[in-house]
Amino acid sequence: MITPIGTPLAANATKVMLLGSGELGKEVAIALMRLGVEVIAVDRYQNAPAQQVAHRAYTIDMTDGAAIRALVVQERPDLVVPEIEAIATDELLAIEAEKLATVIPTARATRLTMNREGIRRLAAEELGLPTSPYRFADSLAEVTQALEQIGYPAVIKPVMSSSGHGQSVLRGPDDVAGAWEYACSGGRVATTRVIVEGFVPFDYEITQLTVRALGPGGQVATYFCEPVGHRQVDGDYVESWQPQPMTAAAKAEAHRLAAAVTGALGGRGIFGVELFVKGDQVLFSEVSPRPHDTGMVTMATQRLSEFDLHARAILGLPVDVALSRPGASAVVYGRFEGGPVAYDGVAQALALPGIDLRLFGKPAAALPHRRLGVALATADTVDEARRRAGEAAGLVEARPA
Repeated sequence: MITPIGTPLAANATKVMLLGSGELGKEVAIALMRLGVEVIAVDRYQNAPAQQVAHRAYTIDMTDGAAIRALVVQERPDLVVPEIEAIATDELLAIEAEKLATVIPTARATRLTMNREGIRRLAAEELGLPTSPYRFADSLAEVTQALEQIGYPAVIKPVMSSSGHGQSVLRGPDDVAGAWEYACSGGRVATTRVIVEGFVPFDYEITQLTVRALGPGGQVATYFCEPVGHRQVDGDYVESWQPQPMTAAAKAEAHRLAAAVTGALGGRGIFGVELFVKGDQVLFSEVSPRPHDTGMVTMATQRLSEFDLHARAILGLPVDVALSRPGASAVVYGRFEGGPVAYDGVAQALALPGIDLRLFGKPAAALPHRRLGVALATADTVDEARRRAGEAAGLVEARPA
């Protein structure tokens, strides 16, 4: 527990270093700063969203362990909070072991979840959680062999990637070679190792936001937000909503799986546990030991968003996961390459009932179809909130400035 909280920019400041400063990190930074925390934002490119609001900002290669160590030694943060997967996790283990800083939730959790192989083996082979059938492969020949065992349709992903990068659905043998090449080039780091998963015929998929925080007795307790439903295209989320209707049995199983995997990872903070649901059956998919992109909907639906919950949990403060109102989020995309970016249609979107916007302030639409913002909606029903969010997002146009 970090108590009391000090004064930013003073000798007694409570200091948090974000490794990764995207749109999720920006909201974490704001939540921390509201609680009187001094925030240092680090990313691989300048003027990343969280760097625009933090007390100090640095631009480094976060896969360079020496660069991370140098910053930690220089800044002496109380907490190091990873926001992305592509980080020198071996160095985080050393930093934690030497007590230079506390890594959130733990250095081991960050290392395991950076790599799909680590977290899948933990969930399926150590914890015995139900998952889709899977094999790991290091070559096109091994992918072909894996598909002979798993069958079609299947999904291939780099073991180290996020937001759908490098991911393909394989419908038959003609898809394999191209998907293999895309997986090798689409990961966050250079590697040819992939996971081949059997396609799960699920009814829907959810993010079970799970918070490990200090309970009333001072011990770590586990809290669950209402389930977040979401829709993905090519592995990247395009809309989410809360709450996702579930049977009582499926909801209980979702809580069981989420508690098991987050308990094994340990530490404090929010975890985005991705699950497939078919009837009462629930399968584990992935987990992020940090706020989840689909959880941005909680900025509209909960009294405390996932970012507020993360900030409170890592600081040892009380949390409240109650849902206030049904809501939805829909992504605002950039559909060009380059920057800076200008936005049209903002006033029209905000004139719709129950709508709010978050424009992330990314300095460039570096890739076509890059996520540049999100429309948030509340309504009496999830269906109406989804309709409103989609309409609002469609009114906002990102274009070259």
